[in-house]
Amino acid sequence: MSNSTDDSDTQDNGAPRDFSALRALIAARWEKLPRRLTQVASYALDNPDEIAFGTAAGIAAKAEVQPSTLVRFSQALGYQGFSDLQDVFRSRLREKVPSYDERLAQLKEHGLGGSKTGLVLAGFLDAAERSVEDYRARLEPEALDRAVEVLARAKTIYLIGLRRSFPITAYMAYAMGKLGIRHILVDGVAGLGAEQASFIDAEDAVVAISFTPYASETVALTNAALAQSAALVSITDSPFSPIAGKAEVCLEIVEANFEGFRSMTATMALAMALSVAVAGKRGE
Repeated sequence: MSNSTDDSDTQDNGAPRDFSALRALIAARWEKLPRRLTQVASYALDNPDEIAFGTAAGIAAKAEVQPSTLVRFSQALGYQGFSDLQDVFRSRLREKVPSYDERLAQLKEHGLGGSKTGLVLAGFLDAAERSVEDYRARLEPEALDRAVEVLARAKTIYLIGLRRSFPITAYMAYAMGKLGIRHILVDGVAGLGAEQASFIDAEDAVVAISFTPYASETVALTNAALAQSAALVSITDSPFSPIAGKAEVCLEIVEANFEGFRSMTATMALAMALSVAVAGKRGE
């Protein structure tokens, strides 16, 4: 029996309407999907923009499957065909993070612009509190311990996180320097990110940090590190993040937002905890 038409997450035939619901469905059915369909699922979640804009033939070639496999994958999830599935990936682009002009417009629309700075601050403080409380509730101590183990045994820790994540890696570099932990901050200054990361080897570990919308250079540098057999600890907001899949440890954290601007409070607390814990572990 199909779902009712007022269900905001699924179509009448049970197929998800939005990208987040689709990801949840794929995660729930992952173990039961045939190997070729999991191959398509993995490619689709790692390359959502390619799915949104590509042709069936081009996508199939890049995913190393037949075009008919795309149709089978779509139908396995409840869609009539691949074009129906593709519409969900296109809708994702309409739901992406708003521009800074749009965020400022939201502030003004809600009466929080101009001289009402105190209300703006209160909004950000509230978002910070929600971020911390949410992460506290979702905290997995075992994953944190594994991350510390991985980083503590590394010869050198490489810190990769550009754009919005850069303040976190920059702080970790500062803290690790003070704590005597051998590290390299991959900051990409003068376009030298690839060169900075080229010294990574199998004795090293990488902390990669990226959140939606994921910084393409962070993803590329992380993949390059994995190709050199480095251990990866990722800090990101989804198990389907492009830096999550091959990580030895993935620490998932979702920051609350205020009018589209996201707090980094919980992530900074995590960065501080990792830096201090790794120093403690190495001192044992």
